[in-house]
Amino acid sequence: MKEPRPELQADDEQVPEFDPVPADELVRGERTRDDFFDAVLSLDSPQTAGEVADRAGHGVDAAREYLEWFEQMGIVTQVGESPATYRRNQEYLDWRRVQRIREEYTDEELVELLERAAERDAAFAEAFGVEAPSAVSITDYAAETEQSVTEVWEDVTAWQTTRRRIALLERALTGTTEASGSTPAV
Repeated sequence: MKEPRPELQADDEQVPEFDPVPADELVRGERTRDDFFDAVLSLDSPQTAGEVADRAGHGVDAAREYLEWFEQMGIVTQVGESPATYRRNQEYLDWRRVQRIREEYTDEELVELLERAAERDAAFAEAFGVEAPSAVSITDYAAETEQSVTEVWEDVTAWQTTRRRIALLERALTGTTEASGSTPAV
């Protein structure tokens, strides 16, 4: 191998000092876990370990390990055997969300948030002239009101979000742990 030109060679005074990186920062694996967690959260249909690995940008073996771990935690559910197929466990994620809401807000704040969400829900129902967002035909309503399909779709999805928010707030206020509304056993 040829020596670099003299102006490119470092002498002892020019050698930069690097602070050593602690080994636990090099091997802690949080980014990989986060990549798989993000991939699992984005699932809208059952996926194989290979498909989850592709979404996460990591190998299939790592995907299998993380999926098994996520299944033990309740974040995913295995729905197929050969090949192993997993789906996001939305019930678990909703439960975690309710727990976080309970930790973050007082009952008084939750009641205030619920009242505002209920008012917004009523305003949507009045504006659309129906009781639920699922009863809105986006294209028909856009044509009837001379709005763009995009505008109507955005309003309908905002209404759906409001309905989901109401359900979560009610669960947080009433102490229910499941979407069905049951209360925890004591």
